Amino acid sequence: MADKRDKGGGKPEEAGMDVGKVIRIDEARIKSHLGEIVRDTVEETLNGLLDAEADDLCGAKRYEHDENRKDTRAGHYTRKLETKAGEVTLKIPKLRTIPFETAIIERYKRRESSVEEALIEMYLAGVSVRRVEDITQALWGTRVSPSTVSRLNQKVYERIEEWRNRPIEGEYAYLYLDGLYLKRSWGGEVANVSVLVAIGVNREGFREILGVTEGGKENRASWGEFLRHLLKRGLKGVKLVISDKCFGLIESITETFPDAKWQRCVVHFYRNVFTMVPRGKMREVAAMLKAIHAQEDRLEAEKKAAAVAQKLMEMKLSSAAQIVREGSSETFSYYDFPSEHRRKIRTNNPMERIMREIRRRTRVVGSFPDGKSALMLVAARLRHVASCKWGTVRYMDMDRIYGPGSVERQEAG
Repeated sequence: MADKRDKGGGKPEEAGMDVGKVIRIDEARIKSHLGEIVRDTVEETLNGLLDAEADDLCGAKRYEHDENRKDTRAGHYTRKLETKAGEVTLKIPKLRTIPFETAIIERYKRRESSVEEALIEMYLAGVSVRRVEDITQALWGTRVSPSTVSRLNQKVYERIEEWRNRPIEGEYAYLYLDGLYLKRSWGGEVANVSVLVAIGVNREGFREILGVTEGGKENRASWGEFLRHLLKRGLKGVKLVISDKCFGLIESITETFPDAKWQRCVVHFYRNVFTMVPRGKMREVAAMLKAIHAQEDRLEAEKKAAAVAQKLMEMKLSSAAQIVREGSSETFSYYDFPSEHRRKIRTNNPMERIMREIRRRTRVVGSFPDGKSALMLVAARLRHVASCKWGTVRYMDMDRIYGPGSVERQEAG
């Protein structure tokens, strides 16, 4: 009985067999082999269809003598086609007199166009180039080349330039201005390049990104050129400009919008004061500064600012007191506008949120090869943000400025 079990029904281990070696399968090699089989089958089938279409156009098969023949072959050229099975090589027939048009190539063109549009939209949405490559690999089984991304970027640039220079229509009572610095690498050196941005609140109460440009430096010449650019495109009706106290910006605002008032961002003003305050006293001073802008009208705010400056002197913070005395009046312009708007126009917060989003996106890039690429990426991101919820939510009720039904009257006129 024992001999029978050894010969017929014995366990493999007892016969000295390694089970692991018997059942081990190289799955990767099998998948690769199957993939090649499927890809070769797809390639063969598609080329067979192309040959059949060419025969149909010629009115006869290749090398066939037929009185009904309309044309003859003139060789072929190859073209790559991405399929779910992988990249295949198509042999496109060439005819001597009749142009060869195939439904397969037309489908390829439509697919190529849809892929291209998807890549452009991803870039406009602020997706990094590396991420674009990863996405295309996941979606279409192939990774786009850097040259393809570069070619698509040129199309993006054309769209962005058109958007940046579009006409500005209507009136914008409130104008927010700010700039940010990005890194630029050239010849092994890293330098700063500034990008200037303008946001306006239109007559209907919606925020719009009115302009973005490369500034070189945040100086008077750059700001003046930017504001004149906005005027040439049609910007009008500006009543209040909200910004930080940038060098040269105030003078440019006065020259470009002589009838508009200027509001220094309260938050930036606080930060300037805090530079002269020890960390241990920061919380107490912050409460004092907030009390200034918690007053009901400008007169009371001015009285409170004087009291705060005096208190800072008593706290041995003379430099902070000097900033409050000399600069607090620049933060009171918002008192001349409707109380419902004051909280949103006394700071540059709408711009700050946008700038944080831009910095988050540009941080991935690091340093840019030139100012144009930095400008294009910032503009692309701004354009995307403006088309999303940010630009479709009514920011404030502008009837407080223009009166009830002003929009309807404007449209009727």
